[in-house]
Amino acid sequence: MSADQGHGLHVVTGAFGFSGKYIATRLLELGHRVRTLTNSPNRANPFGGKVETRPLCFDDKPALVESLSGAAVLYNTYWVRFNHTDFKHSIAVENTLKLFDAAKAAGVGRVVHVSITNPSEDSPLEYFRGKARLERALAETGLPHTILRPAVLFGKEDILINNIAWCLRRFPVFGVFGDGRYRLQPIHVDDLAGLAVDAGREGANRTVDAIGPETFVYRDLARQVGDIIGKRRPIAFLPPSVGYAFGWAIGKLTGDIMITTEEIEGLMAGLLATDSLPTGQTRLTDWARTNAPTLGLRYASELARRRDRGQAYENL
Repeated sequence: MSADQGHGLHVVTGAFGFSGKYIATRLLELGHRVRTLTNSPNRANPFGGKVETRPLCFDDKPALVESLSGAAVLYNTYWVRFNHTDFKHSIAVENTLKLFDAAKAAGVGRVVHVSITNPSEDSPLEYFRGKARLERALAETGLPHTILRPAVLFGKEDILINNIAWCLRRFPVFGVFGDGRYRLQPIHVDDLAGLAVDAGREGANRTVDAIGPETFVYRDLARQVGDIIGKRRPIAFLPPSVGYAFGWAIGKLTGDIMITTEEIEGLMAGLLATDSLPTGQTRLTDWARTNAPTLGLRYASELARRRDRGQAYENL
């Protein structure tokens, strides 16, 4: 680790969001100077004046380069979960390429980039294909880097685990797609943040599967969460199209997109699990027991977070 990496400016995309907030918190605890690039400058700021704020202006390269100038490390968490009229994977790829180009022009010392488990440029799924394209692009910049590949994140502001609990609290049965035997390896968001901050100190280029210590099959995850919150439900094994239809209906009721066909396909294809050793320490079951009284009480809306740029994530 160079002195500049240890004590210089650290730039985090989306520090008022989910994973970026945890990365920024850890950096501040270590005494670093922290700046965030954000599309939500008016979102509730948990850091007061401790984090500098700059716009994430992908279409203004000089401004983006200026915001990155002097950065020892850039931690990139920017992405979109699904295609929508207001945002698309293809645009997220283009924007991230612009971010990497600006980082190179600004002379950023190192990039820590959050990707996904099992990306592939040959994938039929645009999410995984786009993530793979960005991994290659980052390598081609020549910038020193670490790529972190998380599967499912959980924590106070997460969506997937919270909304599983929300469904368990509200419906008499819980539907899974197909046989529900596909694996997930959730990692706590603060464990991911710890990996990111450690990666910022490294010198070599690395790619790390960011996975938690517990591996679940989906239907057992639902059963265990149900047990923990006191809402164990019968499991209904549904054809993926029927499961998607139910998710679509819930989305209409909540004003959200609860799940997409691509997410179902990726889940059922086992793309949210690897054979790597765990890199996170926090057990989802332990965390869920600690948070059982509040887990799933409120629906967590992806679209609300994108439309309301003022509220903190946990309030949407």
